[in-house]
Amino acid sequence: MKSSGLKRSRQSGAALLLAMLTVALVATLASAALWQQWRAIEVEGAERSRVQATWILQGALDWARLILAEDGRKGGSDNLTEPWSIPLEPARLSTFLAADRSDALLADQSSSAFLSGQVVDLQSRLNVRNLIVADKVHGPTRDAFVRLFNALNLPRQELDTMVSTLLLAQQAGNASQGPAIQAPLMPQLLEQLVWLGLSPGSIVQLRPYVTVLPEFTKVNLNTAPAVVLRAVVSDLDMAGAQQLVQKRDNKPWDTLEEFNSAAGLTAKPPDAEMVAIQTRFFEVRSTLELEGQPLHEIALMQRDGQRVKIVRRQRSAHPRIQMP
Repeated sequence: MKSSGLKRSRQSGAALLLAMLTVALVATLASAALWQQWRAIEVEGAERSRVQATWILQGALDWARLILAEDGRKGGSDNLTEPWSIPLEPARLSTFLAADRSDALLADQSSSAFLSGQVVDLQSRLNVRNLIVADKVHGPTRDAFVRLFNALNLPRQELDTMVSTLLLAQQAGNASQGPAIQAPLMPQLLEQLVWLGLSPGSIVQLRPYVTVLPEFTKVNLNTAPAVVLRAVVSDLDMAGAQQLVQKRDNKPWDTLEEFNSAAGLTAKPPDAEMVAIQTRFFEVRSTLELEGQPLHEIALMQRDGQRVKIVRRQRSAHPRIQMP
């Protein structure tokens, strides 16, 4: 009898253990299936957000192109009173798409999307590419950079190193015969000027006043800050440059003669090869916040008449990405 009872007890224990193992196995399989489903939903949601962000940023870029093309159709000078220069503050996209108040309220209940943007005149800055013309150092541009470095109290040695290294890079790029010249790549972005000998700290200080464009460009006197005006016009001091900026805010210059008259430089005007009142290169900055996740895009645009093309574009989740 005792042997029979012990046997039944062992069988009951084995059955209980088997049931517990079965429950554990089912729970594990259910958890794995649930995790796979959650992961698929997250991947699908991320892909949907990426596609939506791509289309929205593309629409913002097309909008900027339309504004710049229309401005090119009108002609005249490019200045900071024109529509392209007005920044777009963060705005809720759902309110733009709402047809009436009820739609707007319904849109507010959904995940919000905010878009902001700005168009920047890159010819309001000194172009690093201007330093080398026809495999030679361009004297007037180098003088302008010297004045800029002096105004910002930056090391002159860094400028000399940048110019010599840039010349070597340009010559290496144009070399078609003979042994290859060991030289750095030609920079495309402002951060890449470290290749030419500039320190990161100097680049931070130069950022508002210097750019890297794919070809020789003139400085737009209607959009350049006072520091750049001082650098590009040799007979202008900082006080005079600041006064010119104040005058320009009231009435932009339509011709170079108007600028020369306002600056009192009629006897010795600035080099016409260095300055202009129109712009061909613009930077379009867009920021989209979709479901709390920001996405930033910067695009370099080139305008020739009414034709506006994208030279390059860059996207990042970080607030500071820089094109030229």
